[in-house]
Amino acid sequence: MVARRKYVHKKEGLVGAWVWAWRSVCYIENLSRMKITRIRVQSSGGPYSVVAGAGAIGRAAREIAALGHFSSVHVVSSPKVWRAVGKIVQRGLRFSNRNGVHLFNDAESAKHLGSVEQIARSLCRAGADRKSLLIAVGGGVVGDVAGFAAASYLRGVALVHIPTTLVAQVDSSDREFRGGLAEVIKHAVIADAPMFAQLEKDFDKVLRRDRGALASLIPRNVQIKARVVSRDERESGLREILNFGHTFAHALESVTHYCRYQHGEAVAWGMMAAVFLGHELRLTRAEDVARIVSLVSRLGPLPPWPGVSPPVLLKAMHSDKKTRSGVLRFVLSPRMGQARTYDRVPVDAVERVLHFTPRLIAAASEHLGALK
Repeated sequence: MVARRKYVHKKEGLVGAWVWAWRSVCYIENLSRMKITRIRVQSSGGPYSVVAGAGAIGRAAREIAALGHFSSVHVVSSPKVWRAVGKIVQRGLRFSNRNGVHLFNDAESAKHLGSVEQIARSLCRAGADRKSLLIAVGGGVVGDVAGFAAASYLRGVALVHIPTTLVAQVDSSDREFRGGLAEVIKHAVIADAPMFAQLEKDFDKVLRRDRGALASLIPRNVQIKARVVSRDERESGLREILNFGHTFAHALESVTHYCRYQHGEAVAWGMMAAVFLGHELRLTRAEDVARIVSLVSRLGPLPPWPGVSPPVLLKAMHSDKKTRSGVLRFVLSPRMGQARTYDRVPVDAVERVLHFTPRLIAAASEHLGALK
């Protein structure tokens, strides 16, 4: 069996699901008056649909049953996430097998083969076979590790994702939610100028988790990613734009040993550094720089920039997956709603940006504070 990836977002009944199936689209019925949105994604393994609507978690068992028969169901999550949403997920899945719950540490530093091995061993002890289904419940780390485990366990088993990062679950912290919104801003910068303008207008509602604002925002972001992934499944070109801000972000995470930032917070810093670099290279207009920095700043205070020298950060950047033959490559935005990868970026320009970014943001924050 080829491993399949499925995603579900939930917050107080608001759900979006990514579903892979061999044959037909998996439908999630709307349990309220909120409109259901379906986004079709093309892939080498066959098309699948993203289904966004309200109350879909209550139909999870039926929707999974529509994908076919599975010999057993296993949930992969973290202790923290499972304490928060385990009962809700179990009700939706009609799942009661305690031996089928496999928990691991979901810190960014846990995203390694040791965690994959831990899950594989746990699945083996629980009797999972090639007809079993894995359901990943958690954030990006859980999704990535569970996805790798599902793709490699017995040459691949079926997989469903129930992410809990952006559309926060009942006890998710405000910090986690705002970190997830950094990725929403990223999508607007790279592919949807009108959505960026809408975020500028409605950001206070979004921060309050206004259901109406989120209901339109989530499908729109799924559509952006679906469109990009459909055109470049293997990340050979276009899909790199989804890494806007990530070259800087990964370096920040690395030099702080994945202890200071949540991923979205590092991406927020990374996006601001990226637009400064774009402006330094005369690619990004000053007006766009100001708008992007202003909107990112509305996420709230970020953990401070690390007290390391630009050369140290620059060295960390060379482990970025976009690097080719030792040459750093950056995703930059020449205009709002557009982005592309640039591979001829002067190192001295990058070092200047690494030096001045924390100072410019600190100065801007002081200015905004004085105006309040």
